[in-house]
Amino acid sequence: MVKTVSFAQWSMEPYCIGLKLRALRTQKRLTLARLAAETGLSTALLSKLETERMIPTLPTLATISRVYGVGMSYFFREPERHTLSITRKSHLEGQERGMEGVRAMPLNAVSECVTPARLVAQMIELAGGGAACTLDCLHRTSGLVYVLEGRLQLDSGGLHEVLEKGDCAYVESDMTLVWSAAGKLRCRILTVFPGAERTEA
Repeated sequence: MVKTVSFAQWSMEPYCIGLKLRALRTQKRLTLARLAAETGLSTALLSKLETERMIPTLPTLATISRVYGVGMSYFFREPERHTLSITRKSHLEGQERGMEGVRAMPLNAVSECVTPARLVAQMIELAGGGAACTLDCLHRTSGLVYVLEGRLQLDSGGLHEVLEKGDCAYVESDMTLVWSAAGKLRCRILTVFPGAERTEA
């Protein structure tokens, strides 16, 4: 049986009012019974609102807002940014043919438009035998490196470190960082660094 959704339900869906109501109640550590006593609304109605089986009327929402101490705008604020990037394991494994010395695969959509990505996540593969990748930390001052496979050689200044599979490094530096596969086997790493800062015209 296909569930039909009304236009009102469809238009209210992006605001996630039920989720916001439930989050506010758990933050206040209120039970549905206690909230019902505070608002004069039934627990059945409050439950339907939180599970989005019913859309609240504005007077009902105003009554609940008074108890939580939030304005109506809390429920109807337009999201300024919402991005979800998913990279499936099968996609990563399907890219292994004809591997270059260094290959970087972005894990999020990086846009240089009005709202550039705040973080740049990549999976980087380094072929065994010394293929190196250089990171200029003058532009990316801090970030995270996690070794997924193989061994990673990190060189910066006079420092030389080898990270094993499962090791993680947090980087915060103005010096150039060079990484390469330690040994003859390939190395695969996950990196997360700040995106390019927005520059005003």
